[in-house]
Amino acid sequence: MTGVIRLGVAGLGRAFMLMLPTFARDPRIRLVAAADPRPPARARFTQEFGGHAYESVAEMCADPAIDAVYVATPHEMHVEHVRLAVAHGRHVLVEKPMALTVADCAAMVAAADAAGVHLLVGHSHSFDLPYLRTRALIAGGAFGRVRMITALNYTDFLYRPRRPEELDTAQGGGAVANQAAHQVDVVRLFANAPARSVRAAAGVWDPARPIEGAYTAFLDFEGGVAASLTYSGYGRFDTDELCGWIGEMGQERDPAAYGEARRRLRGVKSGAEEAALRDRRGYGEANVSVPKPPAAHNHFGLIVVSCERADLRPLPTGVMIFGEEERRFDPLPAPAIPRAEVIDELAAAILDGTPPLHSGTWGLATVEICQAMLASAREGREMPLVHQKEKASCR
Repeated sequence: MTGVIRLGVAGLGRAFMLMLPTFARDPRIRLVAAADPRPPARARFTQEFGGHAYESVAEMCADPAIDAVYVATPHEMHVEHVRLAVAHGRHVLVEKPMALTVADCAAMVAAADAAGVHLLVGHSHSFDLPYLRTRALIAGGAFGRVRMITALNYTDFLYRPRRPEELDTAQGGGAVANQAAHQVDVVRLFANAPARSVRAAAGVWDPARPIEGAYTAFLDFEGGVAASLTYSGYGRFDTDELCGWIGEMGQERDPAAYGEARRRLRGVKSGAEEAALRDRRGYGEANVSVPKPPAAHNHFGLIVVSCERADLRPLPTGVMIFGEEERRFDPLPAPAIPRAEVIDELAAAILDGTPPLHSGTWGLATVEICQAMLASAREGREMPLVHQKEKASCR
């Protein structure tokens, strides 16, 4: 294989829109094929990138021009589409959450291993450079061991336009299934140890959107590391206020736009109408443009990593280090290519054979924790975790 990965995209929806600036600007990626049921999306893809656009993922996976497939279809379709891709010998980057059950995750890992291809799970915010820099600072040893991690994020997640299944927990909807994977991945990155148990509570506070819009959880890791995770998607307080009004995608935010997500939903009279509103934000629609490169890095709210001799706070522009006698800022350059860290890991795996951090086994462990959070919230008890120590697959 050359130094370029020929990529096929399964699903030209919102996730693809967020990864598009990365794919379009990174010289290691060439978009050669796509699959989507929407004719406008297929037409725009062929116009912008050439190649072929297919109505079905099965047709696309059979295209001999493809080296790897980015699976960005709805969550419940991931297991089917990963199996299709690996059956044709394609490496896979699958969006989070990897799947809706641990059993489906295990089947995906087994299928990739049997086919001898790499399976990566992302984008997740644990790819973000501020968090990778923080992890490297911890690994340097100057601050001692990690003892506690605090993760806090407040957004308007629940009031962004949704398809009906995104408001159904059983179909992978809600804040836990969609957002907890980011926080879980980030705290696992810093803890660098298997999680042993989780205790969680979830909030369902809006009768008009009767699904988990908030959660809080306590994760216990081997070696004495503890992590607390809190998330609210109810669109009131916004933790971007604590990050210099830099948004999750590294973009500048306007605090005067308070309540914008709720206002957009006013007048929406049905689930079908809301789904159509969501689709209008997707690739292929006339009023949707590719996002400009952000001024700062992606992030996921307030994170504080408490080590034995310092507290570390990753920010969209670098890492703040609070030592025992001084504090200092470790700056990061603005991203030339947003989310380039995803391609770093994908290219290292496919082109160099380097085992990925965000492997299928990693993704399975994260899904187990998220599912255990939901179970803990339902049953009101601590849930043991049993899939956190498995040896990482070489794929």
